[in-house]
Amino acid sequence: MDTQQNQQRIKAIYQMLFEMATGNLSFRIIKTDQNDEVGKLSEMLNKLAGEMHDILLRSGYVNPHYSYQNLVQTTFILDDNFIISSFNAHVPEALYYESEELFQADFGKFIAPQSFSIWNQKKMEASLDDNYHSTVQLIFIMANNKLLPSFCTISRLRYSDKIVISSITTILQELLSDAKFVIKTNPKKQSEAVVMQSIYDYILNHLEEPLPTLKKLAAMFASEEHKLKIGFRKYFNTSVYNFYHLERLKKSHLLIQQITIPLKEIAFMCGFSTYLNFYKAFKKQYGYAPSDLSRPSE
Repeated sequence: MDTQQNQQRIKAIYQMLFEMATGNLSFRIIKTDQNDEVGKLSEMLNKLAGEMHDILLRSGYVNPHYSYQNLVQTTFILDDNFIISSFNAHVPEALYYESEELFQADFGKFIAPQSFSIWNQKKMEASLDDNYHSTVQLIFIMANNKLLPSFCTISRLRYSDKIVISSITTILQELLSDAKFVIKTNPKKQSEAVVMQSIYDYILNHLEEPLPTLKKLAAMFASEEHKLKIGFRKYFNTSVYNFYHLERLKKSHLLIQQITIPLKEIAFMCGFSTYLNFYKAFKKQYGYAPSDLSRPSE
């Protein structure tokens, strides 16, 4: 097998790991005839995801998974005493602190004990070098007492005593670990949980296709139309159609920012029959047109 094919197989493994990390346990790596180490690893991951999915459903859990993520850049500006004098808008979003809690606070206050020694070392180095620049992993303490590991660049600004600390952080649209996003069902109703989870997974994996009617969806998953309608809203706090509609728009928003293909093609990729329908729905949801988003260069 040539190098390019092997790279694609390894890329599929990374994709699988990402999908599992966001809670999508229905994703699978396509099997090949290769029985080498990469093939064995792919088979093991497929098996693990299947077992995890079955265990959760047998236990009566419904875990919404989140396929869309944002890569945000967090930037702190510190004075020569390492006090936060400014920061960009993504910092409160990433760390879940109010802006007032961050401004004029000691940066070290937000560093986890596991990173104290590293941060103290970097402080000393930055104090002694006017041209200081370093990259290091720091672990932040978020407002909800969770830990956020992040690779940071620490640099001194030229002709200034200011220090800039920047990092790229992955933010899921919802925090999967929050209790309000994990629903424990009555064991007697596990079959209902299985059906709702299956419908949820099906919709996320078929966003580019027209949404089947509730009657057809119910038939596909051996349920009844009224049970599907009530059950989906109970578990996911929204209707089947609204969920499908919003997930298509989320997908389109992400694609516009990450790939360079024409907006009309992105609209079709996200299941919209015409660009006009897509444009109206997008602008109604986000308050701006698809063309207003910043796009990557070619």
